[in-house]
Amino acid sequence: MPTELPASPLLASLQDKIAQRKARVGIYGLGYVGLPLALRFAEVGVPVTGFDIDAAKIQQLNAGGSYIERLTPDRIQQAHAQGFEATTDFARTAEVDALIICVPTPLNAHREPDLSFIVNTIEAALPHMRPGQLVSLESTTWPGTTDEVLAPRLRARGLEPGENCALVFSPEREDPGNPDYGTKDIPKVIGGHTPRCLALGTALYQHAIQTLVPVSSTRAAEMTKLLENIHRSVNIGLVNEMKIVADKMGINIHEVIDAAATKPFGFVPYRPGPGLGGHCIPIDPFYLTWKAREYGVNTRFIELAGEINHHMPHWVVGKVADALNDRGKAIKGSRILVLGLAYKKNIDDTRESPAVEIMDLLQAKGAHIDYSDPHVPVFPRKRDYHFDLKSVVLNADTLTGYDCLILATDHDGFDYALLQNARLIVDTRGRLAPASNVVAA
Repeated sequence: MPTELPASPLLASLQDKIAQRKARVGIYGLGYVGLPLALRFAEVGVPVTGFDIDAAKIQQLNAGGSYIERLTPDRIQQAHAQGFEATTDFARTAEVDALIICVPTPLNAHREPDLSFIVNTIEAALPHMRPGQLVSLESTTWPGTTDEVLAPRLRARGLEPGENCALVFSPEREDPGNPDYGTKDIPKVIGGHTPRCLALGTALYQHAIQTLVPVSSTRAAEMTKLLENIHRSVNIGLVNEMKIVADKMGINIHEVIDAAATKPFGFVPYRPGPGLGGHCIPIDPFYLTWKAREYGVNTRFIELAGEINHHMPHWVVGKVADALNDRGKAIKGSRILVLGLAYKKNIDDTRESPAVEIMDLLQAKGAHIDYSDPHVPVFPRKRDYHFDLKSVVLNADTLTGYDCLILATDHDGFDYALLQNARLIVDTRGRLAPASNVVAA
């Protein structure tokens, strides 16, 4: 753990405030990453102000409500009692001592990095910043973003990282729905623009996170996050490709994975599915492929995995078409119910969910689409997709009205015994036992 104390009076004062838990933390972006972190700082007695441009979110939070299923209203209200408040007013940046940026980093239409959320956030905060503050970027991005995008903007304001302000990168590692690892339990990587920056960043985060993992630079921390997500993307791409091969050969890929997983060394089981979801794995690898081109490197392995994973919703739709055709029906005019809108089971997070793309592909082919998800009662707002739908309640009468069900996300809350009574169900998760009305996809 870095122990170097800041040399300048401003940074020494910030160090003292952090040590005494008097430094007010500003969390910029109150989504699936920012809000849990804000609540965690509040829990340990660190004053927190949450910033977001979505006025509806701010209103709900300040009324003691929550828009994230696993973060109960009780936790929001407890955080308020411990000094948490939320605002859309970026002028209040002047009140905070540490700015932690937790905003999305999507891809644009050309699958290139879109840093507009990061840039807009820092540009909105800069007019109100002052010497003696710390800036931490948590949004996943390409190596060099902290040094090349944030640092110059701070300098233009007269803020020099390591001298009169601090700048770090500490990538988020949230895993929604994981009962074993919450915000405080997941080791946190952190890199500083300078050693002084790193010392201040670790001093701040150690209040809220049990284990910190300092690295030599912000670029090393940025690359660490990309490696974690690319590792998963590549391995999921491999097992998805194996699923397609096994399907053609009439082999149950889930049986094969279970058997391979009995090997006590050298094998890690990954599970296939209908495609990649969540804000990280479908997107982050392309941040590195884009940056690598600047260095004359073609990341073929990463891009191949992305191509395979991107194709999976199309493959599922093909399986649906074949299954309906075998029963004398076409996709066009069929009533199809998608089970599970979230990108993985037992959560309400629908970001980049393959279920949504499957719905869009089927609707484009003329199907009548509905969905059922106990965690997502109303289809959420999205930039690229819109369905004016509410979650269908599952019962025996409901099932008789659909020509096909697609198990896209295997929530534990579904009644799988009931689902076995459907006319046809296409299982993308390997959850259902083989039957005449069950088609593996």
